[in-house]
Amino acid sequence: MAESSQAPAVVRHAEEVMGTVFSFDVRGGEPGAVRAALDEAVAGLHRVNEVFSTYREDSQVSRLARGELTVEECGPEVAEVLELGTEAERTSEGWFSMRYQDGRLDPTGIVKGWAAERAARVIAAAGVNGVSVNGGGDVQLLGVPGPGRPWRVGVSDPLRPGGLAAVVSAAGADELAVATSGTVERGAHIIDPRTGRPAVTDLVAVTVVAPRLTWADCWATAAFAMGSREGLRWLESLPDVEALLITAGDEVRCTGGLARRLG
Repeated sequence: MAESSQAPAVVRHAEEVMGTVFSFDVRGGEPGAVRAALDEAVAGLHRVNEVFSTYREDSQVSRLARGELTVEECGPEVAEVLELGTEAERTSEGWFSMRYQDGRLDPTGIVKGWAAERAARVIAAAGVNGVSVNGGGDVQLLGVPGPGRPWRVGVSDPLRPGGLAAVVSAAGADELAVATSGTVERGAHIIDPRTGRPAVTDLVAVTVVAPRLTWADCWATAAFAMGSREGLRWLESLPDVEALLITAGDEVRCTGGLARRLG
């Protein structure tokens, strides 16, 4: 992605898909190439929904879970996501899982972040200055929005509606992702893989900052299920990962390097 001395053109788009809204903010690039890449990225999101939706009886993942298809008979993206999910399970020592509902396959926890990151990379490949893709509050940032300006992402304060707990800056990073898992907006939807029931911890939100949204999303989910003490210890052990954890008692816990990403 090239950076010029002039403010780049801005293209924004919002797409309802996968039960949420994906917001695109594209800076610079040749207009025709940007539009084609945006169309490709949006079509890719709808394809992901068709293939991976657990609410659609005819999706490849639903049919795979019922034993009607093999992985080899599914589209290549299914094998890719399952491999990534297996890696996430291994790295998190099982705190992230694709099989926590009666053992039935459910890769929902990894698909949205992976899809948003993939969409951002499709657009970046068109030669833009920068792109931000926000999938339901989880964001993949590539490049820059303008000369000498970094992307910045506000992290909502789960205990103060309308307020911000922090602002993350992508200064100095060619790629950065911000993902949050919590109970404020969607209730107790995060499952403890060891019980199959909603995770009961001292946390209300975990925000993870990492280069790739695929992993940031997974790590936020896993750390939430662990609770603040074990989650923070584990997140500190991961390379290129920073995090902000907020407890129900309004205690804020951060990884050691998070301050370098705030601003």
